[in-house]
Amino acid sequence: VQLQASGGGLVQTGGSLSLSCAASGRTFSTDVMGWFRQAPGKEREFVAAITWSDGRKWYGDSVKGRFTISRDNAKNTVYLQMNSLKVEDTAGYYCAARLARSGSLYYTYDYDYWGQGTQVTVSS
Repeated sequence: VQLQASGGGLVQTGGSLSLSCAASGRTFSTDVMGWFRQAPGKEREFVAAITWSDGRKWYGDSVKGRFTISRDNAKNTVYLQMNSLKVEDTAGYYCAARLARSGSLYYTYDYDYWGQGTQVTVSS
């Protein structure tokens, strides 16, 4: 499975950005797609996740109410709409895919494939 993230950029506080993650290859073997982010000097942090099958969603506490994850199964693409951006949202954003199985989806080790990351910078 290959993942290609895009859509990052520079935005002012309060602004919006939309990220995309296009999946290719054996995507049928995956069940959950996630977004994580990592700021310099910090650990990679869970942002959001969604199931391919029925669109169930999960969010990290720091983004609830501001970010929305969605998917387009026909395009094998997952999106992350980010609104009301804050300076602390500045990070590299990574999409990830989990091979189909039950269990946690909140940690980096729960995922099997990773995209290359796209930078989001929020200025004050």
